[in-house]
Formats: sequence, structure tokens, C-alpha cells
Amino acid sequence: MTALAPVYGAGLGLRRALLPELLAMAPGSVDFLECAPDNWIGVGGAHGDGLAALAERIPLTCHGLSLSLGGPAPLDLDLLTRTRSFLERHRVPLYSEHLSYCSDDGQLYDLLPLPFTDESVHHVAARIRQAQDVLGRRIAVENISYYAAPYQALSEIDFLRAVLDEADCDLLLDVNNLFVNAINHGYDATSYLAAIPAARVVCLHVAGHYDEAPDLKIDTHGAAVKGDVWTLLEQAYARFGEVPTLLERDFNFPPLAELLTEVEQIRGYQRAARLPEVRHG
Repeated sequence: MTALAPVYGAGLGLRRALLPELLAMAPGSVDFLECAPDNWIGVGGAHGDGLAALAERIPLTCHGLSLSLGGPAPLDLDLLTRTRSFLERHRVPLYSEHLSYCSDDGQLYDLLPLPFTDESVHHVAARIRQAQDVLGRRIAVENISYYAAPYQALSEIDFLRAVLDEADCDLLLDVNNLFVNAINHGYDATSYLAAIPAARVVCLHVAGHYDEAPDLKIDTHGAAVKGDVWTLLEQAYARFGEVPTLLERDFNFPPLAELLTEVEQIRGYQRAARLPEVRHG
């Protein structure tokens, strides 16, 4: 596979509701856009033309939704083959999927957590390796938010580390998901960051969440990023360096200018990460 230019900087999720504003925004407003190929493969008309126009002007990354890496049914090889064609056509340097499952006898339309067991590690790692073989590239897996935890023989971080090692894949670290899980399940997010193998981290996500209670946070992607998540993002840059970072927003869209203000906040933290005296001052 021909080497692709690496992604960098601060990006924004490419959502159909934002398409007209994204097409009209000033050059340099974002460093990259991220789309879910599952929602765009085979799409034509105005939407397809809009995606193609943006992909010509702005680097594109992809984040899958429906591969169900941890599921019990065989991987969808047709989806993988079509995804590979999509990634190659748009010269996408980074493809990620969720460390979860979302299908059994059909799509479940939710990202469900895996049991944190050795058996689960072996199962999902083998499927990640298979997906990488079909796609002809390394992929990154994302830590998901979860609420009702299945059986946990391993801690969440030990499970994640074991999967990354056995699958030999990369990590897309969702900082908001880490914050939400740390509150909901009572562990220390900073210690979790410290235990992540830095060489595996290729991208970060930040998003908004809903405060249901002091000890219950709901991952929504429907609000602005909260202060505690910005703080954790700063800590992530201190640990991993200036990793490319995406702002996720899936509904309750404000004017694009408000989203671009958050993108600029990401860039500000990234600039500070280059300057030890600013970061540690």
C-alpha cells in the first residue's frame, strides 16, 4: 500500500447535517475531518458529491460503527472489502473501530462492552488481526463508554493493554469516554492514562457528556466539551505528545462557528504541549 500523509492537528466529525457549512468554511478551519464509512459507502447525489469535494480539500480519517469487532457472528467481510475500497479511494491514513460489539443476529444499534476476560482478549484480538489482514493496514480500536459492566476478571486497563498487545493494533483514545468511565466505575483516570502504552496511541477524541449525577455521567456527543475533560486532554498531551485530536458532535448542533471555537481550544492545548514551560508552568 502506498504511504499516506499522516494526519495531525485538530479535526471535526463530518456529519451530514453539517455538510453545507463544512463546504463553505474557510480553508484551514480544521486540520482533518472524520467520517463513518458505514454511513457513506455507496452514497451518491449531493451528499456524495459533498463528501468527495471535502475529501479533495481536507484530509479525511474514518471511524467505523458497525464492524462489531467483539461480536459472536463472523466478521462482515463484504463490509470490510467495501471499507477498504473507500479508504483507498479517499486516501485515508487512519481507520478506527470500537472495542465492543454491536451485532448478534442483526444490528443492535448500540456499542456494547465486552467481558474483561482472557477468553475475550483472545476472541477480539483474533478478529482485529483478521480485519487488519482484509483491510491491508493497521487499525486503531477505541475505548468505549459503558454503564452495565459484564464479567470483569481483568481491570479495564489490563484488558485494553492485553488486546492491543495480542492484536498488535493501535489505540484511538476517547478522552471523554475515559472520564465518564472513571467516574461511573470508580477508578482514577490519571492512573489509567499512565498505564496506556504511549506508542499505541494514534489519535484522541473529545466530546460532551451529560451530568446525570455526581457519580453518573452519560456520554452523549450532544453538548460542548466540559472543563474536566479539557483538563484530562491536557494530561493526555503531557503523556502522549501532540496527538491528532477530533472533536465529536453528533446532534444538538450549534452554529459551526461554535464548534470551530472548540477546535481552536484543542489547537491551543496542542500548542501548549509543545512548550514545557507553558504546560508545566
